[in-house]
Amino acid sequence: MLPPGLLDTLPVGAVVPDLLDALERSGTAVLQAPPGTGKTTLVPLALAGALPGRVLVAEPRRVAARAAAARMAALLGEEVGGTVGYAVRGERRAGPGTRVEVVTTGLLLRRLLSAEDLPGVSAVLLDEVHERQVELDLAMAFCLQARRLLREDLRIVAASATLAADRLAALLGDGPGTPAPVVRATAPVHPLHVRWCPPPRPVRPPEGLRVDPALLEHVAALVREAVAELDGDVLVFLPGAGEIAAVQRRLALPGVDVAVLTGGLGSREQDAALRPGPRRRVVLATAVAESSLTVPGVRVVVDSGLARVPRVDHARGLAGLDTVRVSRAGAEQRAGRAAREAPGTVLRAWSPADHALLVPEPAPGIATSDLTAFALLAACWGEVADLPLLDRPPAGPLAAARQVLRDLGLLDAAGAVTPAGRAAAEVGAHPRLARALLDGAPLVGAARAAEVVALVGEDVRGRDDDLVATWRAARAGRAPGAEQWRREARRLCASLPARSAATSPDGSPGDLPDDLAAGLVTALAFPERIALRRGAGWASTGGTRFEAGPGSALEGATWLAVAVADRAPGRASARVRAAAPLDEDLARTVVTPVAVDEVAWRDGDVVARRVERLGELELSTRPLADPPPERVAAAVADGLRREGLGVLRLDGAVRSLRQRVACCRAALGEPWPDWSDEALAADPARWLGPQLTRVRSRADLRRLDAGGALRRALPWEVAARLDELAPEALAVPSGRRVALDYADPAAPVLSLKLQEAFGWRTGPRVAGGRVAVVVHLLSPAGRPLAVTADLESFWRNGYPGVRSENRGRYPKHPWPEDPLAAEPTARTSAALRRGTPPR
Repeated sequence: MLPPGLLDTLPVGAVVPDLLDALERSGTAVLQAPPGTGKTTLVPLALAGALPGRVLVAEPRRVAARAAAARMAALLGEEVGGTVGYAVRGERRAGPGTRVEVVTTGLLLRRLLSAEDLPGVSAVLLDEVHERQVELDLAMAFCLQARRLLREDLRIVAASATLAADRLAALLGDGPGTPAPVVRATAPVHPLHVRWCPPPRPVRPPEGLRVDPALLEHVAALVREAVAELDGDVLVFLPGAGEIAAVQRRLALPGVDVAVLTGGLGSREQDAALRPGPRRRVVLATAVAESSLTVPGVRVVVDSGLARVPRVDHARGLAGLDTVRVSRAGAEQRAGRAAREAPGTVLRAWSPADHALLVPEPAPGIATSDLTAFALLAACWGEVADLPLLDRPPAGPLAAARQVLRDLGLLDAAGAVTPAGRAAAEVGAHPRLARALLDGAPLVGAARAAEVVALVGEDVRGRDDDLVATWRAARAGRAPGAEQWRREARRLCASLPARSAATSPDGSPGDLPDDLAAGLVTALAFPERIALRRGAGWASTGGTRFEAGPGSALEGATWLAVAVADRAPGRASARVRAAAPLDEDLARTVVTPVAVDEVAWRDGDVVARRVERLGELELSTRPLADPPPERVAAAVADGLRREGLGVLRLDGAVRSLRQRVACCRAALGEPWPDWSDEALAADPARWLGPQLTRVRSRADLRRLDAGGALRRALPWEVAARLDELAPEALAVPSGRRVALDYADPAAPVLSLKLQEAFGWRTGPRVAGGRVAVVVHLLSPAGRPLAVTADLESFWRNGYPGVRSENRGRYPKHPWPEDPLAAEPTARTSAALRRGTPPR
């Protein structure tokens, strides 16, 4: 298969015999090889020469798949489609004689789902596994299970430049303690010079999709410097198409061609960017050029140091991208592009100190990405828990993804894939878009459904947020990426079953104009983003509020179906980036309206109404004249829980009753109830009972007999003993009854004049003698003289000092030397002599 002497031209050739031997012994292997060593091109050809069947090479990107196939075919002196072919979404060049086929990871997944044992395939090489894309991790898991359960003869090679090989080997091995062999190639033969070129002034860190223009200006200056001082073509890494356009505007390079390489371009534009031209070139690229690609003629890389990564707001279902600093592994990959063919130079727009702060590797996609497609494919294959994955999917995002699939009808309530789910998995698009295509084609026509789905899936964008205007521009060839959009629309249309491609009869939604057709298909993909005008924005079926940008063509729309939106931190509403108009009848065809009776406590009143809803969106309401009493009681109870007992009329008598019961509970425990604020508010129905059904407002709550309700709620076995165990008042030696203060249930207080306690040796106790009453002994003027729970000790130790200090101050009151032998009284000495009754 390999031409003679070819193995000797690149470093990986030296380890190919070791790799073949490892596969013969173990069936799996890890190939760790730096960029430029030939792992993507030489190894598949070597595998095809040693094995009888076809070799599949899985690449994470379409441009890399086509480029790898072209490079291998050139090495064999053939055209693509013969011995070496490729298959990407919507495009295939391969035939019966193809021995090496390069496919995208997404296409490999669909082949595995249609034929789990990969008939006719001898080996699968999973390239660039260090990128940790969700599809690639899942494809590796499927391949490993297929080998372990169905095809022991299937060889699997995981190729990586930077990922920790030992961890990968453990996953590919036959079990604990038996990792797969690791084969390591040496570094590229060409030296690489690193220049550290931080901006002259600090720049703002990226936020969301925003990049400081000062950094882009600095990158443009580095490009001009590279063109002026260094030889060879220049490859420039930028995070996205917007930044590429901004840098391109800043470049004026006479005699130099500027090319663009992004994932959104059509195959012809991508292939053109990879071909050397007659003049020197600057290629402005996103991360599509980071791995598996050789851009011929490149000797210099200018790296902005930024990357775009997926982020998902799982609570709102709004997926998007964030701009972050590149990882050290990503920076190494990018730099390696400069030394693929000859000595090269990389200009990094940051300092060595900043480099040390970069994360070693990018976060695995399974930890940050939308897991909806992952969950659907895993459900079609088997159980997620059984999959051999490098990292487990986080539980919360996975649960959110499964709920989306249930809402779309692609999973059933038990989590099993439905027939619609299997059909959606075969489409080769995000499950939301696949569902919209399958359900929308009979309603608006196959061609229009496919065009709208492709419009959203291919991220074709116009100048504003009007999806219909962008659709028209794409049809006319005026929108960026129109060629790729047309190709994808044709592929989607061809993927439809014949029954789905039929248009509905006259008078049905199949006769919809384009604007409503676009809205209907979008709504099928994002039913939780159907939105109705409310005030300055739109309220949606999913609970998210949307707003349009200034001057938006969508401002006049009453109903919207939102395809793309994002929400800046701190903003209550999400900004619409792409949406189409809808109407209420179509909204009702997508989301089934539900009429519910609501009885709730709102702003101090019971509100009873019948509400018709689309999801979280209220369509209409009318009052309920006679709501069920039990629901009224539940609503009032909820109001009490939220507002607290302060809305009730709790006078001193009620407060005293609760305190007395609290004293008994603290001393005696059950069955004395817990009547704390928290306990009573947590379950109002337990003690207020039927009274709740008569309440309609906060004023009604104030009129409730809370004290009577509490007394009735006191268990019968303790109610009769309350006055005995926690009396409201106690008889004191002077003959009066004095109220007890139970504010502290563990230490009730009795306040009386000191002279009234003469002769009281031991002092009172309550709760069956378990709780000592704290006695506050007062002066004749009512001021505290002593506080004690041990009267006997006070008379003996404290009283002499109190007597000495106060008898001169209060000469008309008795101050006997022996208080235990004296007559208790509330009167003065003179009154005692005259027989004046006590006050």
